[in-house]
Amino acid sequence: MLEKDNKNEMIGIFLMVSILFGYNYFTSQNTPPPDIAKTTSKVAPAKIAEKIPVILAMQADSSIKARTFNVENDDIKVSFNTQGAVISKVELKNYKNFDATPLILLDEVSSSFNAVLPTTQGKSETQSLIFSSDNQSVKVSGKDSVLIKFKTVLKTGEVLENQYIVKGKGFDVPFSIKLNGGKVLAATDNMNIIWSNKLKQTENDIEVNRKEAKITYFNAVDDENNDFISQSNDTKDLVEPIKWFAFKQLYFNTGIINETSNFSSTKLATDFEPTDSSYVKRFTATSTMPADVLAKGAKFKFYFGPNDIKILKPITDVYRNNVYLGYDLVKPFNRYLFVPMFNFYESYIKNYGLLIILVVLTLKILLTPLVYKSYVSMAKMRVLAPEIEEIKKKAGDDAAKVQQEQMKLYQQVGVSPMAGCVPALLQMPILMSVFFLFPNMIMFRQQPFLWAKDLSTYDAPISWITNLPVIGNHISLFAVFYLVSTLAYTYYNNQTTPAQPGPIDMKKLSYLFPVIFFFVLNSFSAALNFYYFVSNIVTIIQQLIIRKFVDEGKIRAVLLENKTKSLANPTAVKKSKFSKFLEESMKAAEETKRQQEAAKKGKK
Repeated sequence: MLEKDNKNEMIGIFLMVSILFGYNYFTSQNTPPPDIAKTTSKVAPAKIAEKIPVILAMQADSSIKARTFNVENDDIKVSFNTQGAVISKVELKNYKNFDATPLILLDEVSSSFNAVLPTTQGKSETQSLIFSSDNQSVKVSGKDSVLIKFKTVLKTGEVLENQYIVKGKGFDVPFSIKLNGGKVLAATDNMNIIWSNKLKQTENDIEVNRKEAKITYFNAVDDENNDFISQSNDTKDLVEPIKWFAFKQLYFNTGIINETSNFSSTKLATDFEPTDSSYVKRFTATSTMPADVLAKGAKFKFYFGPNDIKILKPITDVYRNNVYLGYDLVKPFNRYLFVPMFNFYESYIKNYGLLIILVVLTLKILLTPLVYKSYVSMAKMRVLAPEIEEIKKKAGDDAAKVQQEQMKLYQQVGVSPMAGCVPALLQMPILMSVFFLFPNMIMFRQQPFLWAKDLSTYDAPISWITNLPVIGNHISLFAVFYLVSTLAYTYYNNQTTPAQPGPIDMKKLSYLFPVIFFFVLNSFSAALNFYYFVSNIVTIIQQLIIRKFVDEGKIRAVLLENKTKSLANPTAVKKSKFSKFLEESMKAAEETKRQQEAAKKGKK
């Protein structure tokens, strides 16, 4: 499973649970290998390769010169280099960086790809070889495709061939390595793939870029997706076989899928210099696999593209999980409800603010029965206010007696104090789902709405230079709208909800949660804050409409009638499991209190 160690998320989840539960119960994100020697990691990427014994098998024809050429399709522009027969540069044509510059996922300066292969005279590194190729720069489109062939002849007589296929559209590039004419390789021989890439900054906040950058991989044994996240220089050894790995950023990733077998073992490394803003992080992966597949051709697939579920799903097993959808509890809601709903509306509407409004309206309509049931339950609690006040007068300062008499009253009239909370708690996964989903949805990236230039990040119409504690260096106006609308919703609920007994005034406390949550949401995406704002407004309108269809006078008459019947025939009253539990708990508390009082008298 993809895990996300994020303090803001955990705070956000806690606050959302607190807000919702409080409302309804109490208010019922051509170069040599990279300069490895200069790395500052605990175990530098160079040391990964040091364990591999290398004896270069020189190619037969040293007169071949290195050159580059480009192959372009509808979505990407790929540069190939005959030095190492590698992809040296990838540009995404339909996306831009946060500063409107071309979005280049890797180039000859930031990336190094090397295959270390066994030959009849030892190990050979592809990055030291110059290949021949008849291919030239070309553009393909639609259903067309182009086969790129590279070949070199080693002095041993073995022929090494690298091949790529670039289709007319899409972000995946099939790739194969084949070694012909050599002796039969031993079963114990291995080949190694060493890929290093210094990730470029694609989004406006370098810290967010670094926080979201990770290496993801698919464990072929456990059949699940995992990730390697490090906010420092670190390494990780994977002894279990993996099907693929990817260098993932918030909205894009570069990955390689092993389509022949699995990588039998892999070493992952990450390092970065916090004061160097020229790159996000450097990732290095060294993967090993049996070399006997080289005779037939070891097949792989590269992916260079966006983290978009529609695009990632057909790439390979669970590659779509590079889009983070939250914890297991909320992931089904995002995958089967929100993502399809957003994709459906996106095919018709290109105004993403309007799209969010339509999603909110759709959900509110679907949830109307739950909202109605919750409102009626709260109305039942409200109409019992006179009786509850009478109980308080009679019981005085005895809080236990007040609770006991209240529960007795609820049983007599047929009201469950938890009935109003259950429908709201059923909505909790939806509230949490959007909290995880919105910051990871590429559809909102660089989409403007009102004053927000990019819905995928925070809007900052009010900003300053210095980072202040808690608030940072800006104020999100959409977050302010969320705060105001939530306070208005809280005020509306508090006006129609009787005060609850207890040492804490929950009505006053209910105003505190939205204020705390504002500081969390201030740095979250404008799309998320706008969603919460619209949701609050629609909820208030929805409850005002429902209120017109609920006659509290009739409800009170029914409840009093139930009370009369209960007093006439107490044995006919059916107690819920929750009521029985509370009754037994209160009896136990009373008995404990009596024993404590008796013990005090005995000591005296």
